[in-house]
Amino acid sequence: MTQTPLNPGDSPLVREALSSVVSRETSATQAAQPGESLGGNGAWPRPPKCRVIAVANQKGGVGKTTTSVNIAAALSMNGQRVLVVDLDPQGNASTALATEHRGDVPDVYQVLVDDLPMTEIVKQVPDMPNLYCAPATIDLAGAEIELVSLVAREARLRRALAAYDAVELDYIVIDCPPSLGLLTVNALVAADEVMIPIQCEYYALEGLGQLLRNVDLIKVHLNPSLRLSTIVLTMYDGRTRLASQVAEEVRSHFGDTVLKTVIPRSVRLSEAPSYGQSVMTYDPGSSGAMAYMDAAREIAYRGAAL
Repeated sequence: MTQTPLNPGDSPLVREALSSVVSRETSATQAAQPGESLGGNGAWPRPPKCRVIAVANQKGGVGKTTTSVNIAAALSMNGQRVLVVDLDPQGNASTALATEHRGDVPDVYQVLVDDLPMTEIVKQVPDMPNLYCAPATIDLAGAEIELVSLVAREARLRRALAAYDAVELDYIVIDCPPSLGLLTVNALVAADEVMIPIQCEYYALEGLGQLLRNVDLIKVHLNPSLRLSTIVLTMYDGRTRLASQVAEEVRSHFGDTVLKTVIPRSVRLSEAPSYGQSVMTYDPGSSGAMAYMDAAREIAYRGAAL
């Protein structure tokens, strides 16, 4: 007996997740005009001011780090100056960008807890002249506890970035850990925009409501300029009906906040970090690299319209 695949929209949990704070957030987002902005082959437009984007989702394994690293790399390859701030104690973004993050290397932990200037830890990514990384070491795992007793604990990263000379930067991309703790709160307080990668599977939707509620709370109490600007559909498998259903449900609720480009499942995306590279340099012709290039192009042209 063949069972009909579960429709995500049939679940009250999913309906709640997708309807939470959507109306307020999606109205603030402007989509790129088809053909007008994405069709050109010239240099991508630089944003009027540095865009600070937090890549967040408390669910693990949805492609936060992969998205952060490859979007940043694609932007940097097209004339944008980009800083990736690795806020995940696992340091995977640092690994993918070939930035040393072991031993006594100065890292984001010292910036948040010890007030070390951001300039002391930022390193240029090898062979990527427009791309920089602020690495994370395992020490960052203790920051959640140590930040509790510090003054203005939610705004430590914002203060560090404000003191950093970001005049020449076009983008600061913050790779958040898979949690809604103080590290993620620091990222959301420091950012102007939130980018949410959503895996095209049913479970990926269930925690979305809580994330959106937290974004809304931070917007009300700590960072009025914060907005949900981008949703990226990741790990898309066109062979499955469920992936198409999830993508359709997300698009129907979030509209133009969702990028037109979807990120497919790709072995190359998984292989690239083991070589200390983004997929953009590891295999530029792969489906994953081309998808992230298209996604970065959308983000760049949306920013030019703001």
